[in-house]
Amino acid sequence: MRNKKIRLVIRFIILLLMISAITYTVYQNFFTEKVRVQVGDQAVDFALEDMEGNIVQLSDYEGRGVFLNFWGTWCEPCKTEMPLMENQYLNYKDQGVELLAVNITESDVAIQSFIEKHELTFPVLKDKDRSVTETYDITPIPTTFLIDKNGQVQRVITGSMTERDIRNYMEIIKP
Repeated sequence: MRNKKIRLVIRFIILLLMISAITYTVYQNFFTEKVRVQVGDQAVDFALEDMEGNIVQLSDYEGRGVFLNFWGTWCEPCKTEMPLMENQYLNYKDQGVELLAVNITESDVAIQSFIEKHELTFPVLKDKDRSVTETYDITPIPTTFLIDKNGQVQRVITGSMTERDIRNYMEIIKP
């Protein structure tokens, strides 16, 4: 009899914990305000490590247009557009446009292998803890933010881009 009471109390506690977890999740998803970076907003400043171990801060690029791309090595559209972004980066980097590619949570080995395979020369930043990805509310990838010389978001592009698209977008943010 005593064992039955103990099991009943344990089951009741587990049930309360499960209900609490579900309630908290529903509350977080539906009743808390998420701050999304949108067109017209000031871009949220961040600092991330690049592949050489340097800290790169978005605000360091004030006065330049920033083509901010979130990507992953496993993402098929990213594999296609990265070489196209490299081509346009080479054309626009001397015209006041910077390209920052933020990799989401992958290993240094995977990122470096991708960079070498595609011969990328623009800065690749590592968002190991997804803090910047969450701040910018990135879903899906690739997602690109066009940030003008004043730090204002001009456009948000989700999905793949052609080389012509990339060129046109870099024109938009060229100072």
